[in-house]
Amino acid sequence: MNWKEILFLSCLATFVLLVGMRKVAPTAFKCTLMPLFTIHGRSSPLSLLSGVKKKIFIQGSDASNFFKKRGKRATKSRDELNAETRQMLIADEQRREYFEEQRNKFENFVKEEHKEQQERSREQIEQWRQYHYDGLYPSYMYNRHHI
Repeated sequence: MNWKEILFLSCLATFVLLVGMRKVAPTAFKCTLMPLFTIHGRSSPLSLLSGVKKKIFIQGSDASNFFKKRGKRATKSRDELNAETRQMLIADEQRREYFEEQRNKFENFVKEEHKEQQERSREQIEQWRQYHYDGLYPSYMYNRHHI
């Protein structure tokens, strides 16, 4: 068969399948849900939501106790003050540790740079001494007697 015929037949089969599913799916859905959520012979999505609300949400009195707010000018309880103090102390400790770590990293970097600089200068001095060495030991330049 030609590839065009195969493509046409597969598209036709897909179309027929989708049309058939379109007619079958809503009736199957209505059959399973109709007995559960009917009001005056009609299905109601609101009844589904009210059942979900009953399972999720709590009573108003419990909610008001749960989200009890104090006035802006009212004093904080001892527990609130202790919790805020603990949070501030923890934040201060974390900040202190962070800056100490950064300082240690910088100090180690400076030490390494200083060591490398000393090594470079020592190598340069050694090269200078070898270049200017005149065969006398110890080097004449460093053992002069000034008159």
